[in-house]
Amino acid sequence: MGHPFPIREIARQAGLSEATVDRVLNGRGGVRESTAREVRQAIADLDRQRTQVRLVGRTFMIDIVMQSPERFSTAVRAALEAELPGLHPAVVRSRFHFRETGPVAELTRTLDRIARRGSQGVILKAPDVPEVTAAVARLTEAGIPVVTLVTDLPSTPRLAYVGIDNRAAGATAAYLMGQWLGERPGHVLTSLSSGFFRNEEEREMGFRSAMRARHPERALVELAGGQGLDATQYDLVRAALERDPEIRAVYSIGGGNIATLRAFEDAGRACAVFVAHDLDHDNTRLLREHRLSAVLHHDLRQDMREACHIVMRAHGALPPAGPTLPSAIQVVTPYNMPTPIG
Repeated sequence: MGHPFPIREIARQAGLSEATVDRVLNGRGGVRESTAREVRQAIADLDRQRTQVRLVGRTFMIDIVMQSPERFSTAVRAALEAELPGLHPAVVRSRFHFRETGPVAELTRTLDRIARRGSQGVILKAPDVPEVTAAVARLTEAGIPVVTLVTDLPSTPRLAYVGIDNRAAGATAAYLMGQWLGERPGHVLTSLSSGFFRNEEEREMGFRSAMRARHPERALVELAGGQGLDATQYDLVRAALERDPEIRAVYSIGGGNIATLRAFEDAGRACAVFVAHDLDHDNTRLLREHRLSAVLHHDLRQDMREACHIVMRAHGALPPAGPTLPSAIQVVTPYNMPTPIG
């Protein structure tokens, strides 16, 4: 029973004699199992209280850097702010650096400013390109832990990735698409925001692989470059519909779903099945209106809490933990929508 506490402290916590605690710790016998449980519980309580003491008065300044449509960055901000009270007795302060699109150089300048100014940690959603990889390396060299959110940068020295298994999410979308389309004819439009986010690439690969295995006769039409923004997405989808009159369903990997649906409506076309990602404010409304078939979602509050805990562990304020597991993939329909954050 390994522990760092003196016998006297354990005895005081358990309300037992030091001799009894000594017998339990050294397995000398003559002690009831209930007494041994009390000693184990006392050690667990001391360990938890020691963690609390380490956190009292600690302030962690964390920078959240994201290239993402406003609807998703707003959801991330709300999730983090909802979790902040639960991180007490530590105090977490956050600085937000959000951009919808733009040159990679602007993003790397933001990361380099953080490296120069200092931070207790960076939570990062960024494209997987060499310039970002180099900037993350500079943050790490400056002693700033980096946690990737939603989309990973596995070739960087980031501390951990927090989010779903994106290949599994793509395969889940393929399963739903195949079930709901059934024997009806039609091609499936797969829509990515760009080709540089690893999460989107992995979702597309998972989707394509599962569709090829289960529905090899179904044609997939790939669309990329809309950046998840309605202003650019509409024109791309409208052009795809004009080129291919057989498109009947959509797997939206990168967003811009209001524009995608408007393009179908303006073309006089029906969308039989529409699977999207993330319960941001746009998708929540579209799902309530039954204009989306399902949204693949994950608990952003849990993700943000885990990301903050990883940063705290990096500074020795929380005890070590095992590897970070992928977030659970939730299939949300109009009939099982979670309670909004607030």
